[in-house]
Amino acid sequence: MIFFEWLYVTIVLLLIGFLFFKTFYYKNLMEKEHKSNQTLKETLKEAEIFIRKYQIQLQRSLGNTDILNEEMNRLRNDVKAFKARNAQYRIENERIRHKIKDLESKIEALL
Repeated sequence: MIFFEWLYVTIVLLLIGFLFFKTFYYKNLMEKEHKSNQTLKETLKEAEIFIRKYQIQLQRSLGNTDILNEEMNRLRNDVKAFKARNAQYRIENERIRHKIKDLESKIEALL
């Protein structure tokens, strides 16, 4: 009977020791997991801040690009208008030169 009491006490003590060890082991794992989760959350927050920052910069750049495209289109239209005006002036200039030659030839004929 003493043997069974001793066996019972030994098994209970071993079970208590095992459960005590298991409790601290899982507590340690839980703390490590909690720390890694906190680190991950902080990293995600920093990444979110960087993403917002670069998103704002991208929107500004796209806005600047739109402004530059509008300015470039306006300048293209101005250049087209200048070319058309220049062509018209050339035609008028040739017409005037032709009239001057005709008048010079008439003046020489009169002399």
